[in-house]
Order: sequence, then structure tokens, then C-alpha cells
Amino acid sequence: MARPQPPPWVHAAVLLCLLGLGGAIEIPMDLSQPPTITKQSVKDHIVDPRDNILIECEAKGNPAPSFHWTRNSRFFNVAKDPRVSMRRRSGTLVIDFRSGGRPEEYEGEYQCFARNKFGTALSNRIRLQVSKSPLWPKENLDPVVVQEGAPLTLQCNPPPGLPSPVIFWMSSSMEPITQDKRVSQGHNGDLYFSNVMVQDMQTDYSCNARFHFTHTIQQKNPFTLKVLTNHPYNDSSLRNHPDMYSARGVSERTPSFMYPQGTASSQMVLRGMDLLLECIASGVPTPDIAWYKKGGDLPSDKAKFENFNKALRITSVSEEDSGEYFCLASNKMGSIRHTISVRVKAAPYWLDEPKNLILAPGEDGRLVCRANGNPKPTVQWMVNGEPLQSAPPNPNREVAGDTIIFRDTQISSRAVYQCNTSNEHGYLLANAFVSVLDVPPRMMSPRNQLIRVILYNRTRLDCPFFGSPIPTLRWFKNGQGSNLDGGNYHVYENGSLEIKMIRKEDQGIYTCVATNILGKAENQVRLEVKDPTRIFRMPEDQVVKRGTTVQLECRVKHDPSLKLTVSWLKDDQPLYIGNRMKKEDDSLTIFGVAERDQGSYTCVASTELDQDLAKAYLTVLGRPDRPRDLELTDLAERSVRLTWIPGDDNNSPITDYVVQFEEDQFQPGVWHDHSKFPGSVNSAVLQLSPYVNYQFRVIAVNEVGSSHPSLPSERYRTSGAPPESNPSDVKGEGTRKNNMEITWTPMNATSAFGPNLRYIVKWRRKETRETWNNATVWGSRYVVGQTPVYVPYEIRVQAENDFGKGPEPDTVIGYSGEDYPRAAPTDVKIRVLNSTAINLQWNRVYSDTVQGQLREYRAYYWRESSLLKSLWVSQKRQQAGFPGDRLRGVVSRLFPYSNYKLEMVVVNGRGDGPRSETKEFTTPEGVPSAPRRFRVRQPNLQTINLEWDHPEHPNGILTGYSLRYLPFNGTKLGKQMVENFSPNQTKFTVQRADPVSRYRFTLSARTQVGSGEAVTEESPAAPNEATPTAAYTNNQPDIVTQGWFIGLMCAIALLVLILLIVCFIKRSRGGKYPVREKKDVPLGPEDPKEEDGSFDYSDEDNKPLQGSQTSLDGTIKQQESDDSLVDYGEGGEGQFNEDGSFIGQYTVKKDKEETEGNESSEATSPVNAIYSLA
Repeated sequence: MARPQPPPWVHAAVLLCLLGLGGAIEIPMDLSQPPTITKQSVKDHIVDPRDNILIECEAKGNPAPSFHWTRNSRFFNVAKDPRVSMRRRSGTLVIDFRSGGRPEEYEGEYQCFARNKFGTALSNRIRLQVSKSPLWPKENLDPVVVQEGAPLTLQCNPPPGLPSPVIFWMSSSMEPITQDKRVSQGHNGDLYFSNVMVQDMQTDYSCNARFHFTHTIQQKNPFTLKVLTNHPYNDSSLRNHPDMYSARGVSERTPSFMYPQGTASSQMVLRGMDLLLECIASGVPTPDIAWYKKGGDLPSDKAKFENFNKALRITSVSEEDSGEYFCLASNKMGSIRHTISVRVKAAPYWLDEPKNLILAPGEDGRLVCRANGNPKPTVQWMVNGEPLQSAPPNPNREVAGDTIIFRDTQISSRAVYQCNTSNEHGYLLANAFVSVLDVPPRMMSPRNQLIRVILYNRTRLDCPFFGSPIPTLRWFKNGQGSNLDGGNYHVYENGSLEIKMIRKEDQGIYTCVATNILGKAENQVRLEVKDPTRIFRMPEDQVVKRGTTVQLECRVKHDPSLKLTVSWLKDDQPLYIGNRMKKEDDSLTIFGVAERDQGSYTCVASTELDQDLAKAYLTVLGRPDRPRDLELTDLAERSVRLTWIPGDDNNSPITDYVVQFEEDQFQPGVWHDHSKFPGSVNSAVLQLSPYVNYQFRVIAVNEVGSSHPSLPSERYRTSGAPPESNPSDVKGEGTRKNNMEITWTPMNATSAFGPNLRYIVKWRRKETRETWNNATVWGSRYVVGQTPVYVPYEIRVQAENDFGKGPEPDTVIGYSGEDYPRAAPTDVKIRVLNSTAINLQWNRVYSDTVQGQLREYRAYYWRESSLLKSLWVSQKRQQAGFPGDRLRGVVSRLFPYSNYKLEMVVVNGRGDGPRSETKEFTTPEGVPSAPRRFRVRQPNLQTINLEWDHPEHPNGILTGYSLRYLPFNGTKLGKQMVENFSPNQTKFTVQRADPVSRYRFTLSARTQVGSGEAVTEESPAAPNEATPTAAYTNNQPDIVTQGWFIGLMCAIALLVLILLIVCFIKRSRGGKYPVREKKDVPLGPEDPKEEDGSFDYSDEDNKPLQGSQTSLDGTIKQQESDDSLVDYGEGGEGQFNEDGSFIGQYTVKKDKEETEGNESSEATSPVNAIYSLA
């Protein structure tokens, strides 16, 4: 994370702006003034011969100036040449060649003159030259014959062009010539070989010249090399030898300079240009070049090395860069040095350039023209383009070397003066006019400008003005106070007021007043101070893996009156926000980071007045790049050295290199791992097998993953040999009862060791001492037929190729095929362990009846029926295996209270034998499973209804159900209660002790064996349970005796009576309440019968039927349990809605029964009274 510094150009712009504040004041264009050159062509003007020629010259003045030209110091009559024209209101020359003509005819030195009645201004002397790109002379080049290791220079000698062409070397097939410290191009365009190698013959060499203006490339006839050598080129072991030169018979030599020649030379360079020093040396081995300056260090800020250290470039040289430089060329045989004496000369450059002089009548002034150079330049003054000596005398003018002094100037003194300073390396020409005016002050900028600035910044309030004599300027703030100058303020000559550091109190209205003897003028500027834009949470440097998501934060504080814009740069260029990126106001998110996302990210928070930057670097850990340039060296019969160049690790260090190989005989195109090496090496010796045509590739591995494989190396074939091993995993197994299949894992390419790999298979019956049978096999299996059932064999498999046999193989025991067992287990006995498990016992069979390898004894059993007559059971057969030669076992996970049948068999590799006698057994009674679908419902605050279904697996005769329940309120538990029910009862109603506590119910079924698995449920929490109100004390009057209560009850009774009458009328007309209307009416949250957002009208679902009686054990005797709900409504009007709740018409009879059955608990509630009457 970093806040980057402003770029250097920002400081430079500020400096130039401040320097310009003291410059000359411009004359408004509506006032009379001499000409001023505003635009002109460069001094050395080179043009394209295919285009029209344009020589620029533009000027301003009042009145507008007229133009004329000289060519080669003589008047150039534009009107006489039909090809030449001058642009309107300009002095620019246009030379048109569309109708023919040769551009070369117009080459020469041109100068433009701009004139009005107050003087004449001159342009530079413009040297016009036409670009040239001459053809290369035809030549036949003989092959260049050179001894290996000798130096060689291929000269380019390009044709002279204007400007000079760019030189580069390629082959005739346009392939670039690879350059390094041994082979490189010099600054003069020649190609230098420090020492020639035999591989340099692989291509030819052609010098190419690219001409800038014509955009053409000209190619010289190619050079062909013939290198005389002591060794053949394709000897790879010598080509990659660490001491390559001596191995190839090339004698080593001390360095010598190919360019420049000798031990010393000199070079002259002009100030401000680039100095290029070059040293190219020959030698074996190739020399290294180092640079030094005598008596000091190289200027580190300007010096850089080029062309593999063979060139030293110093940019923008100055006088202190002169001196002696030397290059040192060295190799292991020795070193030499070359000294270059550098002289820095200088064309003229300005020390004090003359500026326009504006004077009032009678004022004094001066023009100064000071320049420097090496050698010292001379100064020549001219006036209106003529030498000052030949101009009419002016008693008010005095020339003193580089200065002209004017005293008591008058209107007649107006003119344009030229200063020409020159030496042998160039010249400078400057125009400066003297204008004599009598003008009162005037303001040159719009009035009442608004300037908005940022707090703590330096700012400038401009107040451009003009007047002659030059007015004095003063600044005031808010229309009061003294002149602003000094301290935090500074006023420049051109009228600008600089505030060095803006503060909040600097906000206000500033007035500038310009005054001279002819009057005064003023203007106002309103200054507003804004808070700076600041990034207070900057993006941080991050290191992430490829494919992950990264977020760069950028939170900004700014002045709310300014519009904020947040943008991002990547590597200092605008960032394109693609579909993998998401830019928000305070962050940038990159999804699925890729290698190309690595770089610097700059958050730019900007307003129209300022900006703030914050930079962070994102490092992406990626898989390494593939290794390259694989080479095989140190070739031997059983080994080779493999060398490679590592690829980029992409910010995650390489931990391993995996070397793979491929051979083209057994599995062509299939790559196998050969070996693995640490990431710190790039060369390894590989152990090889005989008779394999190897090809290698390398994969780099880092923490992120594996690189793509490298390009394969060249192939290397090892010589053959007899096998050194035999096939593995030899087996003999029967696939049929009368055969034996012999199989093995075939040997791979690296263990074959020779051509025509085959296998000698031998077998014989074990312990019979019979002779070996044998067969030669090319595959990986052999079948021996007509074998007895399951007898052992001795087996051997030996490898053989055309070079011989492998070592003696090991003997393996195999067996011929198995047949089905012939006998079943006998005397099978069953002992019941519990309700779900039995114990089995049997007699083993004779071994000769197994006819194979005994795998297991297996029991097949199935559930014949349940002792509960009405319960359906599945008779699917199941099995239990007892591996090995065992005589007993246990069968578990049986169903209790069931009848089972069982059979046993013997199992070998072929399959099952005959089944034993079928045995029957019965499992005793067990405990039942949990009751199904246990439901807890709470129709009101007084009761809780429980319902359940019988267990899925009774596992015996049910004797009843046990219910345990207790109230709880948060962590406070009440007393546990127990209820026991008959086996046919599946409902129960609990009367709540209080309306606040909830209940936890645990229900289980019972058989004679005991209670089974229990199920637990809790009563629902009422959403709006009202706490019971406290009873009235004796001191309070009885509410029943209150008059208001009696009146309320009478009104309710009357209302209910009216509702009943309406109901009876609608019923007598056959009407009924629409089901949809009733279903859509929402219930109030205060209704105590609300449960889970629905109201259950089903009386049968929530409480015992009226008239039910409770038994002595607490259970409820079911009476009329099969009654239909239709009995509770007339004519079958009752219906059920989607969730099973009853919706229908309550009859008066039903309502009356409900009222009678609940009058003890609900008579005191007027709400319940309404329900009972409704």
C-alpha cells in the first residue's frame, strides 16, 4: 500500500508556471503593435518527395503583417512560380507537385519576413532538404570462409540516405539474426562475431535498411558463411561440452578490439545530445565488456548500458561529462582496455533571451541578448531585418555589446530588433519589438470570476492587465484592508496574486486595482475554499492464488459540494472493467484472478478540483511456465544428462521438476514418470534401460500446481541386452472345472531390454515329479486344458528377447478349476438367543466333497409369517455367511414374534453346494417400536388433545400405552405425571393446570416383554396467551351486581337472539354460509382458539365426545366412536377444508350439548357464552 508521489511533470509544470509569472506583459490585439512570429518550420526541414512541400511561417501584429521570403539570401518571388503559393493571412509556403516538377529543385535555405508599418520580424533560416532513399548497389558476394573461433565482421555499408536509415540484420528468409554477447550489431550497422562457431553456418546474413519517410526496406545481398572446423557439427556431446572451445579444438585467445581500433580514440559531442561510446572485442572465450570513467564515477542517473554491455549511452550530456572513458574487455585468457577522450562542445544556448519592450513616451528601457556556447558565440544586432550598423541613426538608442539601451523614447522609436548569436555548431535568432504607447489601465480577463480551491494548496488568482506606462497593481480582500503582499501572499509582475497555503479564512472576495498616470481599472475574484479529497482506507498489497477472488478497498472522504469520481488504473493505464471485475464506490473486486491481473492498481479519487491516489500491488501466484530448451549431453549406454532452462515461476518458487519419458515401440505417445528432482536444479543424470528409444520432457511444480509439459527433447536410443527380470504377479487359476489359466503382468518397455519380447511358460502337477510342460507366449496369459478338478500346479514364467533369456524365475503354486460342492452341512441345530437372534451349529463336510477352496458356510433364511395373524410380512430370502471352516455362527437382526425357515449350504469359488434340510424356528415376543404419528393439539387455554397411531412393528401382543408428561415454564419444571392406556386407545385429553406453562409428553407402547421405543413431543406455544387475572378481594364490589354489567349482558343477549332469527330464516330458505367466505375471514390474534394460524372446529379431533366416561385407570371409554360428523349438522352440510378442519353449520342441538358439557368451566366467560349461543 502506498500513496504515490505526483509525477515529475507536475512539479515541472508548476515551476514553469511560476517562472512565467514574471514574463513580459502582452499587448492587446486591438492596440497597434509590431509583428511577432508565432509559428515556423524547424531549422532542418526534411520533406517527403511524394508529398507537397509546406514551409510554415505565421505572425501576428496590428495592423496584420504582410509576408515575403528569401531563398539562399535572395528575394524569392512567389508570384513568378506557378507551383508556389502562400496561404491566405499567413506566410506559409505551399509548393504543389501534382502537375509535375522535381522537389530537389527547391532545396535551399529559406527565411520568412513578416512586416507592418511598425517593423519587420524574421523567422529562422530554414534549411529545406528532400528525403532520399537510394537503392543498394548490385554486387555479387562470395562466400565468406573463416576458421572456427576466428573473429569476423560483416560490413553493411548502407547507401547514404536522408535521414540516415535504421539498420537491422536478417536472413534471406526474413528471420531475425539472434544476437548475444558473441554476435551483435554495431552502431555503424556492421555485424560483429567475437568468435565464429560452426552453428553460424545454419543461416545466411543480409543487412536491411529501413527508410523513415518512404517506409521502405531495402535488403543487401546476403552473406554466406563457410566455417572450417575440426569436428562435425552434429556431435552433440562436444557441442554441449562445458569447455566447448577446447573440446572442439579451438584455441583460446586473449581479447582484441574489433571496434574502435587501437588502444585510444577521441569523440566530440554537443551539449544536450546523447553520447554513445562503443567497444566490440574478439577473443575465445567471448570477452565481457566493462566501462569506467577516469578520475570519477559514471553518471548513474544518465548512463545506461546497451548491446550486451558493448555500448555506453549518456543522455543529455553537459560540460561536466567530458573527460576520459575506457572500456575493459576480459576473458579467462587476459584483458585489454581502450581509452576514449570525450570533448563536449556546445551550440549557442540562451542565458538571457531578449523580450518585447513596451514603453510610454519619454521612458527608458533596454533589450538584453546573452548566450553561451563552446566556442563562445558572437552576437549580431539587426533592426527590422537589417544590420543595425546600416540602419538610420537614432540618438535615443545606444548599443553596448549584448545590450541596447533606449533613453527618452518617442513614438518614432517603434521597431522590431533581431539578435543573432552563432558559433561553428549553430545559431540562435530572437525577435523583440519596442512599442511606444500611451494607454490607461485596462483589465484583460472576465469580471467577477469564481475560483474554487482546495484547502492547504498553493493557488494563484490571475488579474491580467495592460497599460502604458505599465500600471502598478494592488490587491485587496473583501473591499477593505491594506494591500496584499508579503507573508502568505505574493504579487507577480503580470498581476497574479499567489497564496502560498490556502486556509479556511482565505475565502472571500479579492479585488485587484491597476493604476498609472492615465487612470485606474479594477476587477474582482471570488475565492471559495473546499475540503481536500483524501483516501482514508487505501488498497493494500496482496498475494493471491490464481482463480481466487480479491477485493481492493478504496474509501474516500471529500467535500460534499464537489462531485466525486473514483476510477482505477492498472500499471498506470486506465483499467478496463470486464465481466470478471466489479467496481463499487469503495472497492474493486476481481473474480477468478488470472496471471494477467498481476500488477499495480491505483485508486484515483478525483473531483473537478483535486485528486488523491493510492496504489497497491497485486501479486498472483500462478503455475510455473513450462521449462524450455531441453538438451541431452554425456550420452552413455545406461545414462544421459538432461539439462533445461526453467520457466518463470510466476511468483511461487518451483519446488520440484518431474522428468517424463516416452518410447515409440510398446506405448508410443504415452508419457511415463521417470524421476523427480528438487526445484533448485536444472540438470540431472537419468538412469536408462537398454533398447529404449527415449524422448524426455520436464514439468515444473510449485505450490499452485504443475506447468504445461516442456517441448520434448531429441530422441536417444540405448543398446539392447537380455532381460534382467521376469514378469510379476504370476497366477494360476481355473476358469472352468477342467482347466487352469496362467496369467501375469507383462513387462513394460523399460524392462524388455530388447526386441521380440516373449515369455516361456512352464507348469507341472505339484509333488508328482513329472516333467515340466512348456510353451512360448507373446501375450500375458496361457490356458492349460484337461486338468483334474482343483489340484495344485507348479508354475514358472521366464522373459526372453532376441539378446537372450532373463534370470531363472520363481516357482508359483496355482490351482486348476473348481466344481460345485457335492455335500451340504448336516446336523444343523438352532438355539434361540433372544427375540432378534439365533445361534447355529452344524457338522463340517468332508474336504473331498468341497471340490475347491472352501469360502464359507452360508445360511439362507426367510420370515414365513408373524404370530400376529393380521400382520402381513415379506418372505424375501436373506443370507448370512460364515467364512472359513467354522462350525457355528449367529444370525441376528430378526423380527420378533415371527415364524422363520432356514437352510444351509457350502460355498467355494465356483458357487453354492446342495441345500441342507429346512429348519423352522420361532422368535419370541419383543418390545414394540415407537407409536406412529404422535400429534399434540391445543384447541384452547384449558385443554390439550393427544392422538397417535399404533406402532409399525408391534413385535408381540400390545398390552397398552404409557404416557409421561410434565409442565414446564422456561427452565422451571413441574411434577411429572404418568398415564397408562389400553392397547385400543389412541386419544387422550389433558386438562391444563394453568394457561401459561407448556407440556412435554413422552409416549411408548408395551408388550408383555416391556415398554418399547418412546416418542416425545411438546405442546405448542400460544402466540398471545393472556395471563389470568387475579381474583377480586372482598373489599371490591361483585361485578355481577353492577348495573353496567347487567345492561351489557342484556344487549349481548338481544344481539345473539337477532342473529339466531336471521340464521333460522336463511336455513328455512335453503341458504347456507359459503365455505369460501368463512375460509377467507382472518381470525383475530387475540382469539384463544388460534393455533398455527388456523382455527380447528373439529370437536372430534380436539376433545372427547360428549357423554364419554372416564375409567378408573384414567383412560377414556370410547362410545359411539364410529359416529359420523354428519350427525353434528343437518343434512350432511358439514364439510372439511384443506387442512382437515371442519367447516359447516352447527345445529342448535349441537350447540346446546357443547354448552351443557362445558358449563362448569366456561359459564363465567361472556365470550364463551357468545360462542355457545352462536
